Amino acid sequence: MNFNDIKKMAKKMNINTYRMKRTDVIRNIQRAEKNIDCFATDRAIICNEMKCLWRDDCLNSQSG
Repeated sequence: MNFNDIKKMAKKMNINTYRMKRTDVIRNIQRAEKNIDCFATDRAIICNEMKCLWRDDCLNSQSG
């Protein structure tokens, strides 16, 4: 998902994305959805959330 789409999603949730990095916006969305804010953290190594919207981006962020 591109960053503009992520920011639009956050805006619908009343999350202010001003001067936020992509990772921080996604973690704020996760918190707003009452999920663990684990995007691009070490938790990705053991992640079993196969239906997570952020899964592919998260796992890719760990490899680089």
